[in-house]
Amino acid sequence: MQPQWHLGEEDFFRDLPVEKREFLAHSVRRPLKKHKVIFTEDEPATSCYYLEEGSVKISRITLWGKEPIIFVRMAGELFGLAEVIDGKKRKCNAKAISSGTLHEIKRKDFEDLLSQHYSLARRVIEVLGRRVRFLAEQIETLMVSDVPTRLLKLFVYLCYPKLIDLDSVDSPTIVPVNLTQEQLAACTGSCQQTISETLKLMQEDGLIRVSKKQITILKPLEIMDRLLQ
Repeated sequence: MQPQWHLGEEDFFRDLPVEKREFLAHSVRRPLKKHKVIFTEDEPATSCYYLEEGSVKISRITLWGKEPIIFVRMAGELFGLAEVIDGKKRKCNAKAISSGTLHEIKRKDFEDLLSQHYSLARRVIEVLGRRVRFLAEQIETLMVSDVPTRLLKLFVYLCYPKLIDLDSVDSPTIVPVNLTQEQLAACTGSCQQTISETLKLMQEDGLIRVSKKQITILKPLEIMDRLLQ
């Protein structure tokens, strides 16, 4: 299995202990309640956020009232970056999927840190580049893949850090974010009924196990190798 560089969003501050310490010193730590709206489209981008715990969906509202989910941000990730860098208004919405904790830093303080630490600025460039590559792959997936393939790719994306750690051990892996069928549909350009039918077929085929709100990928590395060739 070859690692996919654009999927591997590890902790943003990995190997940057000094930069993390200064970031946290200039940020405000806030509790994050489930369904909490963090920012919305068209509001000024005055802060960016480091997610210590929990999960957040990044989405947009279309003219037809649909809400496709573009990213799912998880613990250790920095988000709200793009507009903070150029000072533009928000283009997306951010809302908590689960409760947790985040750190909010104001744009001016973040800019000061970037000017003082080249390593931090380089990390921001790396992360934004990785996300552009991920979005390009998502567009390709929506154009050429059926719903089961899109759904399996989503599960692999959400589990990717775990799968890399597993290396060659092909053991069942729990999807770390509990998404509703409606949210799974919003992530894959589908609808709730199709997702429900697809999950049922995948379970019958032995690809996944669904229990309550938890989904477990069975033989994840086998699936990953097949999808990411």
